[in-house]
Amino acid sequence: MESDVVAAIGPQSSGIAHVISHVVNELHVPLLSFGATDPTLSSMQYPYFLRTTPSDHFQMYAIADIVDYYGWREVIAIFVDDDYGRSGISVLGDALAKKRAKISYKAAFSPGDTESKINDLLVEVNLMESRVYVVHVNPDTGLNIFSVAKALNMMGSGYVWIATDWLPSYLDSKDAVDSNTMNILQGVIALRHYTPDTDLKKSFMSKWNTLKYKGSAGHAGFNSYALYAYDSVWLAAHALDGFLNEGGNLSFSYDPKLHDTNGSMLHLASLRVFNGGEQLLQTLLRMNFTGVSGQIQFDPDKHLVHPAYDVLNIVGTGTRRIGYWSNYSHLSVVPPESLYTKPPNISTGSQHLYSVIWPGDTTSTPRGWVFPNNGQPLRIAVPNRVGYKEFASKDKSPQGVRGYCIDVFEAAISLLPYAVPHTYMLYGDGKRNPSYNELVSRVAQNVYDAAVGDITIVTNRTKIVDFTQPYMESGLVVVAPVKEAKSNPWAFLKPFTAEMWLVTAMFFLFVGAVVWILEHRINSEFRGPPRRQLITICWFSFSTMFFSHRENTVSTLGRMLTSGIQGIDSLISSTEPIGIQDGSFALNYLVDELNIAQSRIVKLKNPEAYLRALKLGPKKGGVAAIVDELPYVELFLSNTNCLYRIVGPEFTKSGWGFLSLSFMVSGFPKGLPSCS
Repeated sequence: MESDVVAAIGPQSSGIAHVISHVVNELHVPLLSFGATDPTLSSMQYPYFLRTTPSDHFQMYAIADIVDYYGWREVIAIFVDDDYGRSGISVLGDALAKKRAKISYKAAFSPGDTESKINDLLVEVNLMESRVYVVHVNPDTGLNIFSVAKALNMMGSGYVWIATDWLPSYLDSKDAVDSNTMNILQGVIALRHYTPDTDLKKSFMSKWNTLKYKGSAGHAGFNSYALYAYDSVWLAAHALDGFLNEGGNLSFSYDPKLHDTNGSMLHLASLRVFNGGEQLLQTLLRMNFTGVSGQIQFDPDKHLVHPAYDVLNIVGTGTRRIGYWSNYSHLSVVPPESLYTKPPNISTGSQHLYSVIWPGDTTSTPRGWVFPNNGQPLRIAVPNRVGYKEFASKDKSPQGVRGYCIDVFEAAISLLPYAVPHTYMLYGDGKRNPSYNELVSRVAQNVYDAAVGDITIVTNRTKIVDFTQPYMESGLVVVAPVKEAKSNPWAFLKPFTAEMWLVTAMFFLFVGAVVWILEHRINSEFRGPPRRQLITICWFSFSTMFFSHRENTVSTLGRMLTSGIQGIDSLISSTEPIGIQDGSFALNYLVDELNIAQSRIVKLKNPEAYLRALKLGPKKGGVAAIVDELPYVELFLSNTNCLYRIVGPEFTKSGWGFLSLSFMVSGFPKGLPSCS
């Protein structure tokens, strides 16, 4: 660059691009890079850096979509420890987090590491639980990873290998790949830059193959980076043509900040700044034409529009395309350009890939994890309850806990086809029920691997942890006292109002009048039967009306036997205190969702406290009603001799589940698949 330069094309690697970008920024020379995919090479930091190939930012989001598509929740990243490797994996971590997944371990190696060091690295990761490996390395060392993995029997059934675009680029650049190389790659999923099969591309490839046949092009194959390099040259040519037509000048000036230093081999003083650099850069950003790699146009962030990838499955002697990924509609079996005319759809139901032949020559999707050989038993939190210990509580048995919830969990675990080492850890001081929201947060923070107990599945909790399917239905109900009604032989008359008695009297007068008229107008020999028939008809009509009204008022009489509380609506409209179970989500629900004043809420820690509060009532320091979940209420009512009852319907619908942050059954850390 000691000669006057107006544009630069290259380099092929991200590491060198970082260095050169500093230089071109000072000289105002646009850098068209067809091979530097490092996401940190941004236009914010390097204004004159223009990427003419998709950034690895998009590739990592494609991998996250693939991981989510197959239901995996943890991956191990194997990458080269340089700018290219570290930056790509950093973006992968962010992309997975948005899918409620994560990188459980980062296995980095230096570019010059021997196979012995790679062997040690893979032995280490093979001891961990995740069996989903993302390989983001350079082509010159990448095959060593798979060669060592093959020797360690890590390319068999149960393993998942996902390679970034370096692998298809390596394979495509070879005119023919030997069978030994293909043998060690069987079942691998890989991403390759998607380039539409346009007539221009077909014509270009035909010419290239002709050159190969004549020997002018050597024995090299052709990968996607070659297409982007070719288009970068044409981009520079089109932009320069436009720049000159717009009156741009190829003039340069010296920068006093650039001067030689003693002992340096760099002749900085000979470098000159391109005066038209900013104008040429803007011309480049306005370019829009079709190249052999597809549409060459930049978005406001200086990315090529429509980034997309082929999703490949390596089988047999080559690769098989199982779908596409585009930044527009994500995973699809339809070419991306056919979707650009439709509204974008990234819903779960719209994501599709063809079937895969996985390592070990199996079509069954791998589970993606095993219990680690060097791992510790799962840490399972159990609420140390004070009340309703029938569900979960401390115990003197070897496992340390007991209760219905524990029995359900142990029964589920026993049905699994593999062992699940676990240890129970009590959460709470045993003096009051623990806060279940805090318990859920501890699982989300990885203090515990899972939680088992009477834990309600509510929206704010599902945002940070995974739950199993509910193993018990639940919902909030209102419990209020029942007042005894004294026995009265005339109680059946209570449903009749004054208006009802008036209607009854008028009815009988009408019947009497009709009977009298008939008696005087019908012959005496027929007088008897018509009278009896008419009276029967009239009495049937009256009795139907009587009993119908009686049935409609039975429920009213029942409600009269309770206190003034008839359900959640009347409880909301009153000002009386409400009892809830200490530690329950009912507090937040009543206050935040139903706008009940928190000053009305009384926390009660066990069924005995429920009885005392209801017996005292609101006027003597107790409560008017209890709001709690149905399983607790049913257990409570079974021991109250019908003094209390549920009033009104359930006003929430939920369930109890085990939870987790990323592991397996409910109550496990988010990530690994459910065993429900």
